[in-house]
This record gives sequence, C-alpha cells and structure tokens, in this order.
Amino acid sequence: MTVAFTFPGQGSQSVGMGKTLADEFTAARHVFEEVDDALGEKLSRTIWEGPEDQLQLTANTQPALMAVSLAVIRVLEAEGLDLKSDISYVAGHSLGEYSALCAAGTFSLADTARLLRIRGNAMQKAVPVGKGAMAAIIGLSFEDVEAVCKDASSAGVCEIANDNGGGQVVISGEKAGVEKGVALATDKGAKRALLLPVSAPFHSSLMAPAADAMEEALSEVRKGVPVVPVVANVRAEPVTDPEEIASLLVAQVTGRVRWRETVSWFAANEVETLYEIGAGKVLTGLARRIDRSVNGIAVGGPEDIDGVLKAIKG
Repeated sequence: MTVAFTFPGQGSQSVGMGKTLADEFTAARHVFEEVDDALGEKLSRTIWEGPEDQLQLTANTQPALMAVSLAVIRVLEAEGLDLKSDISYVAGHSLGEYSALCAAGTFSLADTARLLRIRGNAMQKAVPVGKGAMAAIIGLSFEDVEAVCKDASSAGVCEIANDNGGGQVVISGEKAGVEKGVALATDKGAKRALLLPVSAPFHSSLMAPAADAMEEALSEVRKGVPVVPVVANVRAEPVTDPEEIASLLVAQVTGRVRWRETVSWFAANEVETLYEIGAGKVLTGLARRIDRSVNGIAVGGPEDIDGVLKAIKG
C-alpha cells in the first residue's frame, strides 16, 4: 500500500485542538513544550484555552497548527511508525508544507516554530489591514476563475491563491479587485462567491515583502534532506534538495497553492491513502472531491492512532 501524509493549513484551527493527545501521550506533550520554549511563550495555553481571537492571529495560528500535526507524528513514531520506510511522500497545504518538512526532518521542530512565527508576522505586516482581501469561488472551473481574475484586475490586484479542487478556488489581492472578482464570478454562474474572514491577501503578489522576510529567515536555518520526498505546493511534484525546498517555500508566499494538482499527482503515482495529520478534516474532504480513487483519512486524536498503525504496519 502506497501512503502519503498531508498536513493542514490555516482554517483548520480550533481552540482545544491537540489537548487530548497531549493528555494521553508524553511524546505529544513534549512537542507542545518544545514549541513553547522555541517561541518563549505559552502558545500551548492559547491553543488549548483560547481566547479564540488570539488563536486566530496568523502569527499564532501557523505555529499552533504545526504543533498539533507534529504531536500526532511524534505519537505515531513513539508507537512504532518509521516515516522513512512506512510513508512514500509528504505534502502540506500552505503553512502545512512546513509541518510536512519538519515531520520529514528537513527542519527541526524549534526552527519550524520560529519560521512560522516569522512567516505569520511577515504576512500580516505585508499589507495594511483593509487593503487586501480573499474570496472563495465555488462551482466554477479553474479556467473560468482565471478569466474572472484577469477581468477583475482592472479594479486592483486579483489572483488565484489556492486551487483547492472540487470546484473550490480561492482568489486574493487588493480589496477592490477581489470584490470585482466576486461579482464577476457570480455573474458567471458560481454557486457561491464570498469574501473570507482573513486578515491579509495570502498567496498573492502583494505578499512580496513577506517572501523577502522568509528568504532571509530560511537562509539562516539548518536544512536537511527530507527522509521522504515532499510534494511542493507551487510545483505539485516531489522535491528532496534542501536548497530547492527553501526557494520553493519563498515562492510559496506569493505563489499559488496547487492542491488539486497535488492530489491528482498522488493518484497518478499509485498513492492509495492520504492521511491528514493534525487538526480538522479539510484536506480529507478535498481529496474525496478531487479524486475518489484516493482514500482520505483524518488523524488528529488518540482514538485515531491504533487504526493508522494497524493499517500501515499491518
């Protein structure tokens, strides 16, 4: 059985995530402690107790989701999983790519937490609040949304940020451009076209200052060869060279998350099961809509651990 691990991105967070795992497994608890130490604050308290508005801050959400994903990984490894021999590929949605790379050994846990704190802060600062926007377009083809963005750009920057698959495409850019994109998509027959409650226009060219910040931050951390290939967001194919991985992470800040193509690549390369490692079930739902030949399974709590190990280890 060919298996890949996928790691969720922003939008999968919720207060209390990872708490039962940390209560039950020492390996999970140590992950949260190490992330707290790396950041010099009790992020774990915010993750488990809130308040929700603090968890929703991009600079907190990104390392928090990574911590939950890595807690699951460390528990699986403590219970007998060997990523190198048991898993064929890893991939993550946006910030989840950092979780995937940490799981595969490219970055240490402490460095990953610090990188994501830098990334979250840099993305927040790149564009003044209120200038940017993002919107989800449901029920139009990728090509139709591309055409919408081209027409909407007359009002301001409007670009595809996430090609999530299953008829879901997210656009990003200047507020006026995105609002025009929503109106044009509705006219084109989109089932839904709605502005998202986000604080910045992620994965658009407006994020260029954040890309510069990440290039500098990534140049200063140790990067190892991942024990399994990572299917990169902006390329939708596997990479293993540490310097190439770093350059793709920089490109990812302003580039499109090609998740539909990523899942299709898995399906074309005999991956039968995608385990979503961490909080929520967003990627599992997307996998089901993109290609039904791929089985998606969410792994986030203590109750999921035994089933995964039995399925993978036999």
